[in-house]
Amino acid sequence: MMLNEMKLRMPIGVDDFAKLRTNHFYYVDKTGMIKELLENWGEVNLFTRPRRFGKSINMSMLRYFFEIGTDKSLFDGLQILKETELCEKYMGQYPVISLTLKDVRGKDFSTAIAQMWSAVSMEANRLNMIYDLQNSDQLDPADKELLIRLRTEQGKPENSISILSYLLYKHCGKKSIVLLDEYDVPLQKAEAEGYYKDIVGFISTFFSSGLKSNEYILFAVVTGCLRIAKESIFTGFNNPKMHTLVDEPYDEWFGFTDQEVREMLENCGKGDFFDITKEWYDGYLFGNIHVYCPWDVINWCNQLMNTSNQVPQNFWENTSGNEMVIRFAEVADSDTRDEIGLLMEGKTVKKNIRFDITYDELDANVDNLWSVLFSTGYLTQCGRDPEGRYELVIPNNEVAEIFRKKVDQWFREKVWNDSDGLKDFFQALDEEDEVAIEDCLIACMADTISYQDGGTLKDKENFYHGLIGMLKNRSGWVVKSNREGGNGRPDLVCYPKKKRYAVIIEVKYSKKRTDLVTDAKEALEQIERLKYDEYFGSRGPDKIVHYGIAFYRKECRVLKG
Repeated sequence: MMLNEMKLRMPIGVDDFAKLRTNHFYYVDKTGMIKELLENWGEVNLFTRPRRFGKSINMSMLRYFFEIGTDKSLFDGLQILKETELCEKYMGQYPVISLTLKDVRGKDFSTAIAQMWSAVSMEANRLNMIYDLQNSDQLDPADKELLIRLRTEQGKPENSISILSYLLYKHCGKKSIVLLDEYDVPLQKAEAEGYYKDIVGFISTFFSSGLKSNEYILFAVVTGCLRIAKESIFTGFNNPKMHTLVDEPYDEWFGFTDQEVREMLENCGKGDFFDITKEWYDGYLFGNIHVYCPWDVINWCNQLMNTSNQVPQNFWENTSGNEMVIRFAEVADSDTRDEIGLLMEGKTVKKNIRFDITYDELDANVDNLWSVLFSTGYLTQCGRDPEGRYELVIPNNEVAEIFRKKVDQWFREKVWNDSDGLKDFFQALDEEDEVAIEDCLIACMADTISYQDGGTLKDKENFYHGLIGMLKNRSGWVVKSNREGGNGRPDLVCYPKKKRYAVIIEVKYSKKRTDLVTDAKEALEQIERLKYDEYFGSRGPDKIVHYGIAFYRKECRVLKG
């Protein structure tokens, strides 16, 4: 049965549960998480999931369920209302302190603290508005002074949870539930900007003050991408329950399941797109459940319903700079780069994964970066071997495309910044030394990542076009690619601006090593057959040199015509 038009509104960027429900956005029911949370009680519950997997909307859903004075109609028709006894006991019964640290990402420590204050004061003012704490008969003048200081950003923000929970207990006579979303964003930013030790000390005190032996809280839920090492900042937690990507509890509450995606597509009138949706946005294994990235599916459904474009897009890529892939390529040794190549061909690699890691340990060894790529969603797992190593794989077409783009970007930057290699390559071209050109290309490829068993022929040839494209770094030269010339489009035409002579290059990708010579000859014959020299018209250079170049993985053959 089709949903009505109002319910087909896709909640792109909507992370407030009440806004989503009252404005009739499409909602995939994850309220079963509430029942599981209450049945598997933990004083502090940490959930680690990649970005854009529904952490924030779930935290908002928890707030609206538990908070005193909530609008219970927000949950009409949802799974949790079937649990009548549980709802009577918990729904709308507790004060809730809800903080998100997603915007605490300053370029220095003082800016980060100011942003932290902004988050704290906003929550203090929200709670004051709900409960009129400033006029409460249950709070004495000293208590109200504490509240004023939080609302006006005075004192120490690291004590905010303990103060707010104390004030709420005095006013409501009930313990608070604490929701802390994206707790590791400040740590990630601090590591990148160089003030990691300062922010670790702050966050550790923040947790210790608010969550360690705090008699005024009922329980806390914390979310982030990484499970930071316990000895680093979690010393303030009392036996926290950690729920990572590989744990079975809560495995279905973050991400969309096959059935949920199938129903969403059917409700959008796009059921025929299920297979391609699965290829592009599925592939993650959380616990024992295969899930899709919600952000991707929601954006994809919105595109299918509202535009004529029916080609899948890379929605996840635009939510982050994806620097982690380049960082990984930069520190990888030759063996690790070969393993990255295997992944990009759709194969698996076996690795030990650390679930307790600190951001300042990322570059300590490449194994740590494997763990981070897994925890942040660039890789997923498809099982474990007898030694306990995880079989890692790129989850879907979308992430594979991110890898291809970022690895190609890294490789081009590496090649173009290699001044000695460029000098040798340019000299070999000037001397028309095909053997030296070949040696330069092979030396360059020795440090790259080969992934040529995967992807289309166009993908493979484009990769090697990028390699030859280092000619663009030559001062005083003009370099053109795939421009019309004669009866076709030569891969590369380059010449000095004075056009004394020119070089035309045609690139082929060989299916096997033994085809290199044959394919290089075919490239030369194509230049002649399609009359690429006519690119220059009647005012061509005095001399035009032809090169046919065939590549196979990290090998090549260069022939001059």
